[in-house]
Amino acid sequence: MKKQIISLCLLGLCIAGQAKDIRYSVSSPDRNYSVTFTQEKTATGAQKMFYAVSYKGKEVIRKSEMGVSIENRLHESALGIPNDSCRNWGDNLVFIGVDSALTDRTWEPLYGERSEIRDHYRSLRLKFRKGEQPDGSKVENGYDKQRTYFMDVEIRAYDEGVALRYHFPATTNGLFLHITGELTQFCLPEGTKAYHQQWAQSRAQLLPLKDWPGESERPLTLQLPDGLTMSLGEARMMDYTRTKFALDPAAPNALRTSMYDCADIITPYNTPWRIVMVAERPVDLIAHNSIYLNLNDPCALQGDLSWIRPGKAFRCTSLTQKDALAAVDFAAERGLQYVHLDAGWYGPEMLMSSDATKVQEGRDLNLKELCDYAATKGIGIWVYVNQRALIQQLDELLPLYKEWGIKGIKFGFVQVGNQFWTVWLHHAVRRCAEYGLMVDIHDEYRPTGISRTLPNLMTQEGVHGNEEMPDAEQNTILPFTRFLCGAADYTPCYFNSRVQNTHGHQLAMPVVYYSPITFLFWYDTPSLYRGEPELEFWKQVPATWDETAPLDGQIGEYVAIARRKGDKWFVGVMNGLEQRQLTLATDFLEKGKKYTIVRYEDDPSMKTRTNIRITRQNIKGGEKLKLDLLASGGAALEIHERE
Repeated sequence: MKKQIISLCLLGLCIAGQAKDIRYSVSSPDRNYSVTFTQEKTATGAQKMFYAVSYKGKEVIRKSEMGVSIENRLHESALGIPNDSCRNWGDNLVFIGVDSALTDRTWEPLYGERSEIRDHYRSLRLKFRKGEQPDGSKVENGYDKQRTYFMDVEIRAYDEGVALRYHFPATTNGLFLHITGELTQFCLPEGTKAYHQQWAQSRAQLLPLKDWPGESERPLTLQLPDGLTMSLGEARMMDYTRTKFALDPAAPNALRTSMYDCADIITPYNTPWRIVMVAERPVDLIAHNSIYLNLNDPCALQGDLSWIRPGKAFRCTSLTQKDALAAVDFAAERGLQYVHLDAGWYGPEMLMSSDATKVQEGRDLNLKELCDYAATKGIGIWVYVNQRALIQQLDELLPLYKEWGIKGIKFGFVQVGNQFWTVWLHHAVRRCAEYGLMVDIHDEYRPTGISRTLPNLMTQEGVHGNEEMPDAEQNTILPFTRFLCGAADYTPCYFNSRVQNTHGHQLAMPVVYYSPITFLFWYDTPSLYRGEPELEFWKQVPATWDETAPLDGQIGEYVAIARRKGDKWFVGVMNGLEQRQLTLATDFLEKGKKYTIVRYEDDPSMKTRTNIRITRQNIKGGEKLKLDLLASGGAALEIHERE
């Protein structure tokens, strides 16, 4: 049942006097988080903006600078407006007021890791004016009217984390704003270490906050010296420029928001949210990842959305009609919902001259006939299209693919970073929705919760996945880092000899790694399948969930997650590089109720190709589960109620 309560309040809000220095604070509904905002005069004589964050009484973000660099010199001089060079919109702004609110509402996503999400937070909106002297004295005639700008600082404190952003109300002179840098700083406790990733598909490396090789991707997970785990992230990056985290050269143990490029904005405008999440147990970060969706706008798509259908997919790389039809038959047999035709079906993907409106000349492949046959089996067809073709042919491709019966497009080798490509990419996703097409974005794109607004954006890569065949340590880092910001197209394999972990480890992936379009058997072919009985688990496992319960885990060591769909629970356990015994609580089950567990576990003594043992166990909700995990191993469990 949906509910919504939005009320102005001062609960959890501490206000100090509105003199030269101002101070406001806001706490989360459960009082665990507290954010303090100050504007105060510094040693340079400038009044600057700062914020700090505490979690359960511990300071996790020390006093850190806020602001935005905006350079409008050329545009203002064209109007004869005096200018003071590049302006730091964090210095010497005139405080003009504050709004506070308590918001509590519940909404139902079209699909996801949970069937219902609570959006519950306290907020501050601090309002500032730029265009007069800090002491309030008048400026020369006409100057105030022409030069008056406004900027708000918006802060939200959720039980799940804290979010900050800048809002620019409409300018009085109609000029756009040229943002050259964002000054949001993160001053961290001495001794903090970060799981640094230089680019979206790179390995994670635990490093101190010094001597980094370049910047680090978002989200960025950190280990604090007092045992807490923190994640810094970005939400609602719809029409801005990609940011990363850079070491602050002017302050030790500090990071700054680093923009890929400048951004030109038309007011009114909101910058993306900067997120701070903290947890005593690393798995609590996973439990709180719905903050990303809450910080995005509601669904913008209208009408019947039943064509948005999550599911499991098989990749067909041998692009002939015979092999594509065999892939459809395999998908139907194995409980998958889609077959994806990979790169090359319309020609060399890296050539601008390749035409994605037709199959490459000489190739035995008929997409319309394939889609028609697949439909008789309940299977949908996806196609890969490189961005080189999309940028040239998008308006021609979309109605054609709808006519053929295509269900989704995987965008390949997308350009990410500057504002132009950010806007283009999300515009292309929206255009796909107009033709009933789902989207999977590959390569360096990372999500920021946009799938709430554009739910046909099903999944994306931006992950060090099975294209690189990472080891079990990297695999058990990912749930606490990359997967915090949204779905990832990791592409689990099963038979490929390059996999560095056990079959039990791979079996658990569709539960641990969330993706509404889950590619299975990546690098595999139908001929490799020989009726392995444990693959019944992949046949039964869904791609989306009604409830998610992270159970236990340590970054880079192991992770255990339980998820429910309907009346069934599925548990995925992935282990790192060291063998271990693990005891899991079953508090996610109804206490005292009887259940049967089908367990799929590694057992080297099994005289089978995959060494998976299948057993059944009866338990009552609330009892403990014991697992013996091999190095680089794992386990997959299916749980249903017993009469």
